[in-house]
Amino acid sequence: MEMQKNIWYVTLLLTMIAGYCDTVTFVAADSIFSAHVTGNFIVFAYQIIKGSDAHAWIKLLTFPVFIFAVIVGGRIALKSVNHYTILFWEGIVLVLCGIASYVFGYLQIFSEWAIYIVAMTTVFAMGLQNAFGKLFAKETHGPTTMMTGNVTQASLDLGNLIKNGTNDADSLLSFKKQLVTILGFLTGCFLGAVAGKFFGLGTLLIPGLAMIICYCYHRNN
Repeated sequence: MEMQKNIWYVTLLLTMIAGYCDTVTFVAADSIFSAHVTGNFIVFAYQIIKGSDAHAWIKLLTFPVFIFAVIVGGRIALKSVNHYTILFWEGIVLVLCGIASYVFGYLQIFSEWAIYIVAMTTVFAMGLQNAFGKLFAKETHGPTTMMTGNVTQASLDLGNLIKNGTNDADSLLSFKKQLVTILGFLTGCFLGAVAGKFFGLGTLLIPGLAMIICYCYHRNN
């Protein structure tokens, strides 16, 4: 029972962090998605067609950065006994992103390139989280960085519940799990939008610290 409860909490935390980071970088770092990296292809194509951004090509760099991060996450998993070690390093990377943002601002060198560096490093952190989700799928109730699959499953579950009622215990439980992931991500997106608009990339410290605390808790339990 305790393990199942932990899965609910971890799922909620990871989805909120993914939504938060994805939206913070989109709002405060030239419309770059840090979690939904394939979304950057759409933004890139749009900006090229509009001719509105000479640096639109930089968004394509999120893809190799993401791939590299997933590979690194796999290596970490091979060398670690604790599954949550990947999340610890994700937290460290996000904390460094937040610190770098404040340092760049303090030194008054927070140029466009400095923003891209922080954004790409955040993409790396999200790549680590994706690696965790793929390697240790049973630690969460579903993907925590991409919601399309979760929405699809929730829709199927809802259809079953409409047909069979709440007596369909499996569909009801699955629907609740998907709601946690979807609502967690949505909450993170809202918080990230506010943080990105009013406080900038330095607020990446918050999810970084949350991830480190999550690791410490699971290390001691």
